[in-house]
Amino acid sequence: MKIAKPASEVFEAFVDPTKIGYFWFSSSSERWKQDRTITLEYKEYDAIVEILVMEIMANKKIVFQWGEPGQERTVTISLTEQDGLSTIVEVSEEGFKEGDSDFLNQLIDNKEGWVFMLTCLKGYLESGVSTLRTGLAK
Repeated sequence: MKIAKPASEVFEAFVDPTKIGYFWFSSSSERWKQDRTITLEYKEYDAIVEILVMEIMANKKIVFQWGEPGQERTVTISLTEQDGLSTIVEVSEEGFKEGDSDFLNQLIDNKEGWVFMLTCLKGYLESGVSTLRTGLAK
């Protein structure tokens, strides 16, 4: 997803707990830093998720792990600044088990979730729209 903002602004939207609630989770327990466990909350779904931040490269990359024990997945968010004015955001998630009976559904659901989050990020950073994330219904 191309975001018409510098990588520093995109990066801060993820790691700053006062900003993440405008496009992704309702809240984040603290600033994202390497080797920290962060608690993320989705108030709309009465859900709490813990992530372990494995790697942070300011304005370039965020790597974290989440999921139930034995079923953890690793997410990499890569930021590539284009011209000082825009950033390409790429998300990859690894750790799916091909043998799972609902493997294909997991991949489709996962892709839809990331596209929704990136769309909300784009709306928030480019246009100041901070209510898109609450529109997801399953």
